[in-house]
Formats: sequence, structure tokens, C-alpha cells
Amino acid sequence: MNSKVRTGRATRVLATAAMLALLVASLMAGSVFAAKGGQGKPGGGGGGGGGGSLTLAMVTDQNANGLPNWGDQIRFNVSTTNAYPVVSVTCSQGGNVVYGDSRPYYWPNIWDDPGIFTLSSLAWSSGAADCTAVLKGTSNGKVVTLGSMSFHVDA
Repeated sequence: MNSKVRTGRATRVLATAAMLALLVASLMAGSVFAAKGGQGKPGGGGGGGGGGSLTLAMVTDQNANGLPNWGDQIRFNVSTTNAYPVVSVTCSQGGNVVYGDSRPYYWPNIWDDPGIFTLSSLAWSSGAADCTAVLKGTSNGKVVTLGSMSFHVDA
């Protein structure tokens, strides 16, 4: 194999690796923002603080009672003018946190599920829990709380 062919192949491999690294970094921005409480600015933007609200919506209701139960899937209807809204859900049983997850509610959403939370975890194998959903966003490079709601999950 001559040196021109090796150089061209090496350049393509490096370019592909660089593009994949950039793609992974951009896809992780939303989860890093949510996990670290927004210590960085996704996309380098600020997006006005503003206010917001959220309401719970059932996605999968296993017993068809219209209320969240352990194992059901929920999402939130979010209303805000903030450019980077993120919803975080925390559930506790007897004061012990048994569930915690965050989802971005802006594009691109790195999950295929549009903000869907499945109400179970390794630490939460059954039973009722008290939960809080917090809507956060960014304003001037800082994380701001835009709204929140509490809800109960039955067993």
C-alpha cells in the first residue's frame, strides 16, 4: 500500500473519530446539564429565565386508574419560554430516595422517549412513594427553577 493511500485512510479515520466524539459530546450535553444541576450552559446559550409550569400525563397506565402507580410510565406537559427546560423527578419511600431521573424537554432530546419516566428502579422494587418533579432551565448561564409539583405514586 503506498503512502498516499495510507495517509488518505488515516485522515478519514481521524475525521470520523472526531465527528463521533463531537456527536457524543453534543448528545451528552443535556444529561450532563441535568445531572450537574446545570453547571454548564447547553449549547453555550442562556435562554431567558422566565417562569414555567408542568402537569403530569400518563403514558402507560397498567391498571387504567388514571393515576401514577409503581411501574407506570409518565411524562410532563411543560409550558415555559425557557430555551433549555429540564424536568427532574425524585421519589422517596419513608424518607429514602428510591428514584431519581432527569429528562431534557428541548431539542435535541438524546432519548428516543420524549421525556418519559418509568416509575421503578433497582432501589424501588415495589410500593408507594412520594415524588417531586422540578422544572429547571437556564438564565444568564445559571440554573433556575421554573416550577415544580408533588405527586403520590401508589403501589
